Amino acid sequence: MDLSRDAELLASEYSAVTRIVEALDRADFERRTGADAWNVRELLFHQLLDAQRALVAFASPGDDPPDVDAVGYWRGFRPDLGDGGAAHAVFVRKAAAAYDGPAGLVAQWKVTAAAATRAAGAADPGGRIATQGHVLTVPDFVNTLLLEATVHHLDLVADLDAPSPSTAALTVARGVLAGLLGHDLPSEWDDTEAVLAGTGRRTLTGRDRVLLGADADRLPLLG
Repeated sequence: MDLSRDAELLASEYSAVTRIVEALDRADFERRTGADAWNVRELLFHQLLDAQRALVAFASPGDDPPDVDAVGYWRGFRPDLGDGGAAHAVFVRKAAAAYDGPAGLVAQWKVTAAAATRAAGAADPGGRIATQGHVLTVPDFVNTLLLEATVHHLDLVADLDAPSPSTAALTVARGVLAGLLGHDLPSEWDDTEAVLAGTGRRTLTGRDRVLLGADADRLPLLG
């Protein structure tokens, strides 16, 4: 994994989210997102949790050898495993509702995201990080943050007139999904289509199923 590239892309994605939410009206925070369980306000709170976890992780060096890489980390995040994230979705909705309007949430996201990206840019590329029961190399960990930031950026703009993730970030995300599948997703799909389909955010059409063949039943590759 390319730590310098991914840290820069992560900073760009987090900054893009900040620009988007700072420009929203209060009513926009109740709009739907590509994450079916959440509206914009709730999705932003979930992203805040991601940034907070990143800060904790950068301050939690792992002593053991890495047990997953940037692809293997995601194998446990499938909607058909456990409760499919239902309990977390409920927590996010309740916690996001506790804010007295979106301004405080946006301000907290802005400072936390900026701190997380500074930590990513300053991290030791030879280091290891312990998070969520796993140990990863620093470059692999930053790559996982970038994938989640890219997917949630797509979620955020699903019902908003706002810019999508960068081409470079989408290409990296597609590469991780290809790693989970064992080969690239159909070349007929652009990167946005591939990421949406690979994460279950786009319903497969009949043509999609023809392109995928036996792999159609393996999607989504992560939730």
